[in-house]
Amino acid sequence: MDTILAICAVLCGIIGILGAILPILPGTVLSYIGMLCAYFTSSSTISEAKLWLWGVISAVIIILDYILPAYFSKLFGGSKAGIWGATIGVIVGMFTMGPLGIILGPFIGAVAGEMLNQKQPLDKAIVVGAGSLLSFFVGTGLKLIAGGFMMYYIWADVIMLIKELW
Repeated sequence: MDTILAICAVLCGIIGILGAILPILPGTVLSYIGMLCAYFTSSSTISEAKLWLWGVISAVIIILDYILPAYFSKLFGGSKAGIWGATIGVIVGMFTMGPLGIILGPFIGAVAGEMLNQKQPLDKAIVVGAGSLLSFFVGTGLKLIAGGFMMYYIWADVIMLIKELW
């Protein structure tokens, strides 16, 4: 059972880091599930306090991931149309332009949303798009940092179990 948990922990940690970049995957949740899997191995060194701490950090990051786009859009003068445009832009960009679309999609979507719905001039719409882009980088950065730390704890915890497999 330890071997299965160790493999699941590492896979969840890796997929969690990928999920920090790909919005279709719940990266922070998967990374935390990986920590839980590592915690439940018989040789775990992850403390209950560390598990709770990373659970709270994960919850905060998940909440921020939903709040940041709206916050940055408003901060840069955006409207609901810009927020919706950025959200649609992420999805459309991901499927049409791949990884580059995940970055450019929110920007293009926010600009298009502002221009179409609010009849904003191009320069103001670009500022809102830049806010959306900044939101993406901040959110992704937070998820990558948290996922990286959790992957470190996962790997440090299960490395001996993984070595036994080889």
